Amino acid sequence: MLIVAALGGNALLRRGEPMTAENQRKNVKRAASALAALIDEGHSLVITHGNGPQVGLLALQSAASPGGAFPLDVLGAESAGMIGYMIEQELANLASHRLYATLLTQVKVDPYDPAFSSPTKPIGPVYDEATARQLAAERGWCIAPDGDKWRRVVPSPRPIEILEASVISFLVDHGVIVVCTGGGGVPVVARDDGAMVGVEAVIDKDLASSLLARQLNADMLLMLTDVDAVYVGYGTPDARALRNVGATELSGKDFPAGSMGPKIGAAIEFVQATGNPSAIGRLEDAAEIVKRRQGTWFEP
Repeated sequence: MLIVAALGGNALLRRGEPMTAENQRKNVKRAASALAALIDEGHSLVITHGNGPQVGLLALQSAASPGGAFPLDVLGAESAGMIGYMIEQELANLASHRLYATLLTQVKVDPYDPAFSSPTKPIGPVYDEATARQLAAERGWCIAPDGDKWRRVVPSPRPIEILEASVISFLVDHGVIVVCTGGGGVPVVARDDGAMVGVEAVIDKDLASSLLARQLNADMLLMLTDVDAVYVGYGTPDARALRNVGATELSGKDFPAGSMGPKIGAAIEFVQATGNPSAIGRLEDAAEIVKRRQGTWFEP
């Protein structure tokens, strides 16, 4: 079965953890172990991943350099290369009999997408409210609550086309496990002359993964994060985990725009377009989710 497996940025760097190379490597090893279990069971994988914490850190480092900050599309490509390198290496250490490749992926967006005037995508570290407001005033950031903390938020336009989809498909057909669409891919727009140029944004990884899964005709879209299922009333005493959901059952329900909302939207889009299942759950449960023993399943 061809599975597009999407790793959340917070699954690769746990919430509140210091963003160090050591912590990143430790969490990638954990992710690789979960993915290797799927490989050992004979599944073909295309692995995507988030980059919210990582691209935010690179943005801070870039802003502190004497030459000034690099744009988010370039930083997104940097973070995709860094994370892809680690995932590819750790997977090969666990399952050396397979072939692996990391591919930087351009994702076309609409230059007139309303997201450019309404940033919602959290990136970088978390701050207390006072610190976040001070940094926003100093650096011209948009900020928003993220749980009980605050983070920088940036535009997150909808993906329209995965430009390297045919290359990814070629690699999959030849038995390669591909790491791609890192951080939702590098956001690009078409100029009037047809040339592609990068834009200042971070594409939602789950929406991009759903689009990629549709372009690849994948058998399943699997979104792995740091919670075990989709919950109704999450964070309240009445919280209830959902196990099997019809494709339209959650349409119109209110879920956080910066986290679970895009995952649910991505799952529904994939199911409705293909008739194939999608699932959301905890990274460590990846193999059990595919067997329908854990997570939340979305079906027609």
